[in-house]
Amino acid sequence: MKAAVVGAGLMGTEIALVFALAGHDVLLTDLSEEALDRAMARLGSLIEKGISRQAYAANTAREALTLIRPTTKIVELADRDLVTEAVFESLDAKAGVLKALDDLCAPHCILASNTSTLPISTLAASLRPGRRPLFLGTHYFSPVSRMQLVEIIPGFATDRATVEQVAAWLEGVGKQPVEIKDVAGFAVNRMLHALLIEAVRLVEEGVATPADLDTACRLGLGHPIGPFAMMDVVTSDLCLQVQDILHDAYGERFRPPALLKQRVAAGLGGGKGRPGWTRNG
Repeated sequence: MKAAVVGAGLMGTEIALVFALAGHDVLLTDLSEEALDRAMARLGSLIEKGISRQAYAANTAREALTLIRPTTKIVELADRDLVTEAVFESLDAKAGVLKALDDLCAPHCILASNTSTLPISTLAASLRPGRRPLFLGTHYFSPVSRMQLVEIIPGFATDRATVEQVAAWLEGVGKQPVEIKDVAGFAVNRMLHALLIEAVRLVEEGVATPADLDTACRLGLGHPIGPFAMMDVVTSDLCLQVQDILHDAYGERFRPPALLKQRVAAGLGGGKGRPGWTRNG
């Protein structure tokens, strides 16, 4: 199977890696050579650290890296069987990429979006009617090289055969797909952000500190990481963006807390090199 990923950020880069680890030919594309150079360097570092060692039959991690070919030329994706869009969480950005892929890719090519919140049928509106049966959502979880779950989200027009084919490919690369109805935020993010919102409210109310709530979730609920440590990894900026989308879709229960908005505006969103809830940078 010939795969491709559009977007060489943290998610897109590791999506490319898991397909290469299973022995597939993979193209990784982005707008700039610099972004692609960073992506390939990061994959090399992941492999050196052993983070991506998994029980794939086809290739060792080092051999897998040779199966990923970076390119800035989107026209090279014309022969792919599966193309995953993994650009940033913006309806306009994703729709623009999908429209370009629709015009370029072979008629049999399946297009997938790694959106975490945007309804798939809304994104499908950017495609021609003939392509929509071959389009669906595949929501991976970070870090993709370690997290097994992928939410598969069919749109209104997605063919059953498309869902079954993508599920088979995902199982073949070591993932566990679960099929989710096409609603804003899908399933996991709705559960997760209900927790994150309540955690921030507990801090706003002075009930407990971020550090103590992280400890409570790890030791009391068995979570591998607490909510505030998680927000520092994925960034509070992204959490706020997702909660705004959920608030628009579902109303008051997903209203972002004022404290989260204040911290993002103050540059305390976490992420690489920035202060967050649990660290100073």
